[in-house]
Amino acid sequence: MHNTTALLIELGSLILALGLIGRLAGRVGLSPIPLYLLAGLAFGHGGLLPLNASEDFVAVGAEIGVILLLLLLGLEYSASELVTSLKTQYPSGAVDFVLNATPGAVAAIVLGWGPVAAVALAGVTWISSSGVIAKVLTDLGRLGNRETPVVLGILVMEDLSMAVYLPLLTVLLAGVGLAGGSVALVIALGTVGLVLYVALRHGRLISRAVSSDNPEMLLLVVLGLTVLVAGVAQQLQVSAAVGAFLVGIALSGDVAEGARRLLTPLRDLFAAVFFVFFGLSTDPADIPPVLLPALLLAIVTAVTKIATGWYAARRAGIGSRGRLRAGGALVARGEFSIVIAGLAVATEPRIGPIATAYVLILVILGPLAARWTEPLVSRMRRGRRRGQGWGGDLTRGEGAGGTATTRASAPPPAEETITPTSPTL
Repeated sequence: MHNTTALLIELGSLILALGLIGRLAGRVGLSPIPLYLLAGLAFGHGGLLPLNASEDFVAVGAEIGVILLLLLLGLEYSASELVTSLKTQYPSGAVDFVLNATPGAVAAIVLGWGPVAAVALAGVTWISSSGVIAKVLTDLGRLGNRETPVVLGILVMEDLSMAVYLPLLTVLLAGVGLAGGSVALVIALGTVGLVLYVALRHGRLISRAVSSDNPEMLLLVVLGLTVLVAGVAQQLQVSAAVGAFLVGIALSGDVAEGARRLLTPLRDLFAAVFFVFFGLSTDPADIPPVLLPALLLAIVTAVTKIATGWYAARRAGIGSRGRLRAGGALVARGEFSIVIAGLAVATEPRIGPIATAYVLILVILGPLAARWTEPLVSRMRRGRRRGQGWGGDLTRGEGAGGTATTRASAPPPAEETITPTSPTL
């Protein structure tokens, strides 16, 4: 009885604190993710108020949080949309991977962490935060800008890549031998390919089987199916997160819309618990020694993300201002960097503190980069051109939608914005 009472008091206090933290973040215009991480540091071992009675419950809630994050992400896309994005965006996706995964891998090797930790830290620095970026684009009124579909295309490529990357990381973290690891990896990738094929060919049948006019039944069936598939995926070394993502892809139409509406509040609750749990597992005393490497890594990968957005937007024929806006929008890291670090922290505990510090920096810097990268660079270039004695605006002929007119090109279209064709993340 005493343990149950302590559990309820701790859990209630924690959830109430998260609610107040979320309201505070909304008022100052920040993502709540860094504040949730700080709350976890405060409540964890070595923090101000350690949680003793509710720690096991929070750990299970964190697992459900990861599953729901990936399920809701999968529900945003259909299998056909992912295939189309793969065909059109793969050059930009390859550049994104090389520019942003490499700094993390190099940093891990320089720090002496070994090849498995290098693969994990590469993922931490590679993946942008879909949730933070979607909110920033909405807040800045850029959903109709010409560069926004490019940004969403990069995010879709990263999300799809997770279906391959996470099984690979899971096999490496398991520490199995070469033969066993190869078999496990083939099984994992085969499972991913099979589910994508079934979703592409028979997605309507799956959605019809799951569909229900009763919201309660729909919620129970989708949630139960997702947790079951996530568990089976974990058993097959695919990772529970990828299993949940694939369930989301397999559902489409009214079923996906209904499931998204019903599960979003649950996702928000358990995702907050997940970020707190990650903070709980990190000793605050471990963060100051890694602040400098985390800051250097954040600066380098902020620049490489801006370069990624510039390249992808240039391929789409967008002018220089739109390219800078696309790059600045991609800077934020968040939920999936923490998911990857959470998988790896059992094998390499030192990843936890540096990933926490890294995400804290970029989840705050990301919205600022999205807002100010293009104005600051444009102003610097105009000043340099005046200093060279020949005026003119870098962005002459370029409207708010990001379309530039060069001396050798045709005038931009009359419309400055377009309706985004990619799903809202």
